[in-house]
Amino acid sequence: MAEISARDVKALRDRTGAGMMDCKRALVEADGDPERAAQLLREWGLIKADDRGDRANPEGAVALAVGDRTAAIAELKAETDFSAKSEDFVSCVRAIAEAVLDDGEQAAEQFSDRIDQLKVTKKENIELGRIVRFESDKGDVLDTYLHVQDGRGTNAVMVELAGGSQELAHEVALHIAFAKPVALTREEIPSGEVEKARASFEGLTRAEGKPEQAIPKIVEGRMNAWYKERVLPEQGLFGEKETVQQRLGEAKIVRFAQVYIGE
Repeated sequence: MAEISARDVKALRDRTGAGMMDCKRALVEADGDPERAAQLLREWGLIKADDRGDRANPEGAVALAVGDRTAAIAELKAETDFSAKSEDFVSCVRAIAEAVLDDGEQAAEQFSDRIDQLKVTKKENIELGRIVRFESDKGDVLDTYLHVQDGRGTNAVMVELAGGSQELAHEVALHIAFAKPVALTREEIPSGEVEKARASFEGLTRAEGKPEQAIPKIVEGRMNAWYKERVLPEQGLFGEKETVQQRLGEAKIVRFAQVYIGE
C-alpha cells in the first residue's frame, strides 16, 4: 500500500475542493494515485462546483483547430483574465476545439467533468461559450485567424469563400477580426434591432429640427451608414474606402464565424 502524506491529501483537496478525510480515503483506495483518487471523489459525488451561474464571466479564452477543409472554434468563459490565462484553462479550451474538429460540435459535451474541475480549482463561474465548426464545400476556400494575447486566444475567425484565392480569404479573415461584422446580409440582422435603430434615428433627426419632408431621406441615409458598420460585404476593408464586396470581385463569402472575448 502506498504511503499517503499530508501533502498529498492537501494537494488533492486544493484540486477538488473535497474534505480532508474524504481526500485521504480516496487516496488510500486509489493506492496513492491522485488521478484515480479524484475520479473516485467525483464518483462519490464529493466534487461539486459551487453554484456561481449567476455571476458574470466576461473573460475567457478561445481556441482554433484546423484540419483538411475543416476548422473549429471553441470558447471557454471565465470571470477573470487571471484564470483564463492559466495553463490548465488554455489547454482545456484547446482540447475542446480539437475534439470538435474531429467529432463535431457535440464533442464539446464530453468535457463537462473537466470544466467542473476548473470551476472548483478556480472558484469561478466557468462555462462553455460558443462552439462552431465549418466543413467547406469542395472547391471552396476555408481560412482562419486567431489573435493570441498573453498566451490565450482572444479573437478567432473562420471564413469560407467561393471563387476566390487563399490569399483573398485570409485578407477577409483578418478584416473580420478587425471590424467585427455581425451579419453577411442586411436581412440577417434581427428585425427588432433594425426597428430600434430606425426609431432612434428618426427621433434624433426630429430633435435636430430637420424639415418634415426631409426626415425620411435623412433617416434612410443614417440607416445605410448603420448597416455598413455591421454587414460584412458593405464594410470598408480595414476601415478604408474600398468595401469588402469591391475587394472580393467575383468571389463570394459563403459564411463566416467570429468568436471573441467580451462579445
